[in-house]
Amino acid sequence: MQALWMLVASAMFAIMGSFVKLGTEHGASLPQVVLFRGLPSVILLLIWARAGRQSIIPTSWKLHIWRNLSGVTSMWLGFFAISHLPLATATSLNYTAPLFIACWMLGWGGAQRDPVRILAVALGFMGVIAVLRPSINDDQWLAALLGMGAGAMSAIAMMQIRQLGRIGEPEWRTVLFFSVAVCASSGAGLAFEGWGYADWTGYLSLLGVGVAGLFGQLAMTRAFGMGSALLTAALQYSTIIFAALIGMGFWGDHLDAVAWAGMGLIIFAGLLSVWRTMRDPKPA
Repeated sequence: MQALWMLVASAMFAIMGSFVKLGTEHGASLPQVVLFRGLPSVILLLIWARAGRQSIIPTSWKLHIWRNLSGVTSMWLGFFAISHLPLATATSLNYTAPLFIACWMLGWGGAQRDPVRILAVALGFMGVIAVLRPSINDDQWLAALLGMGAGAMSAIAMMQIRQLGRIGEPEWRTVLFFSVAVCASSGAGLAFEGWGYADWTGYLSLLGVGVAGLFGQLAMTRAFGMGSALLTAALQYSTIIFAALIGMGFWGDHLDAVAWAGMGLIIFAGLLSVWRTMRDPKPA
């Protein structure tokens, strides 16, 4: 079930990315994208909590604060990288998060250290590189470093999500507080850049960003809270496959033999991690 939840999350995030691309093509600004990334989640989750008489008081303020600081910082650093680097390069750097998790497990995981699942994470990242084939020019190193910082901060956020799951924090509450932080951070961008010029297609796309992001965040939060962080990290790369297939279907993107080989490597890495988890289900 952990693997299935992460695959659902990956598909939702790929759909969300497609809506981001479509929205910006129809006049949506970056602060608008950030706002709509969090706003539907806040509204829908508060309605759900009210209807079900659920408490919104968190189990641990400290873990939520660290999760939100790292998650929101990662999001903005990633957006900065996307705006200053080729999309393939920025996406590859953002997907260094599982590598940071694997390195942490390798160095400080103790009994949770598992070379097989760490290898699966490394193979998955090699597949991402094969699909995206990033490149960095001499004047893009600052943006590249910030993009890698987005991956590192994302890894911290994922580990905080894992801790929240272990202390019994429900997924919806974790997503709610993150979405509130996302909306608050968009205020600074809107104040600086102003409202965008989206048309009706742009606004429908922004709504799609929020809804897909909500379900993706819920699924990812449940996946990271259920067991092996390395299994979830390896399966996170499947977002690239979903995104590539959507690009082929809706934008006419072309994949060559190297890209298809990279996608095969991503699938193999995920299957290897799932197999290892089934053989040795201890958390890692």
